[in-house]
Amino acid sequence: MTATFKAYRLIFKQASGTSRGVLKQKATWFIKIEGGHRFGIGECGMFRGLSIDDRPNFESKLQWACDHIHLGLETLLDTLTEFPSIQFGLEMAFQSLESNTPFLLFPSEFTSYKQTIPINGLIWMGSEAFMKAQIQDKIDAGFSCIKMKIGAIDFETELNLLKSIRKEFSAKDLELRVDANGAFTPSEALEKLKLLSDLELHSIEQPIQQGQLEQMARLCEQTPLPIALDEELIGVFDIPKKQELLQIINPHYIILKPSLVGGFRGSKVWIETAESQNIGWWITSALESNIGLNAIAQWTYILNNKMPQGLGTGSLFTNNFDSPLLVKNGTLQYNLKQKWNIKNL
Repeated sequence: MTATFKAYRLIFKQASGTSRGVLKQKATWFIKIEGGHRFGIGECGMFRGLSIDDRPNFESKLQWACDHIHLGLETLLDTLTEFPSIQFGLEMAFQSLESNTPFLLFPSEFTSYKQTIPINGLIWMGSEAFMKAQIQDKIDAGFSCIKMKIGAIDFETELNLLKSIRKEFSAKDLELRVDANGAFTPSEALEKLKLLSDLELHSIEQPIQQGQLEQMARLCEQTPLPIALDEELIGVFDIPKKQELLQIINPHYIILKPSLVGGFRGSKVWIETAESQNIGWWITSALESNIGLNAIAQWTYILNNKMPQGLGTGSLFTNNFDSPLLVKNGTLQYNLKQKWNIKNL
């Protein structure tokens, strides 16, 4: 059994704004395991500026994993605790190698085109006109859940955008989520959450920056709007520390990006910890290519979580790989008529 890796640069169809800046491209890495006449492929979707494994030695650690692929998955995962995206890429690649076909990792009614996964429509930050156009596009495309990134333009404009949606669609007709990516300061956050709660939003992700446990705990205790932790989970490796973090903050939800929290294994620990404390959760991609998104989607389906998931990112890139993944009527579907094409790899 041998393993190699290759870097790849995903190009956005249009610049996508977040409170951390505008994204025009995203680096990712693919690990390929070969044994006999079979191969497995996984994606190490490290996210520059966000992932805990965004370090100068990332590629050398990835090379080490390839050189020691004979150690087996469990040993590699235990050794690479501080490199969650490599852990996830390895999990994916080993699962792919063991499967009948490289991209059928978790066969289910989803992969047989009998069931779909409800997803949220993602609204990127930008000018008021740009965000309005995105909102209308998502509604026209049949989404019943929209997630809007906020915190880049002035709050009043964002609030008015949300108000304009609510004038047309009630909370029963359209679920609204917002993601602040830590854009609010602790001193202003509660007042802003009160204004947002008047619009019957489902939740807000990461209102203040991660690492401010006391302030976030106080906010979760006082908020009129359910709070979901996202970035707060990154870099918390030990199970007791995960339990402690959720006990201290006591959020309403946690959001799991497998590439950022240690893949399937790391996400399962967070899910078990959250459920033991009656905390809800859902799964989100982290701008992986269709290879990584495929693995996340198949795994998410078998978890049987009925909430809309954050898996609609596959159409963002000009140079993504052709795959059976299809976004239609506000759901992610598996179109068996569409074949995989990874010739660029």
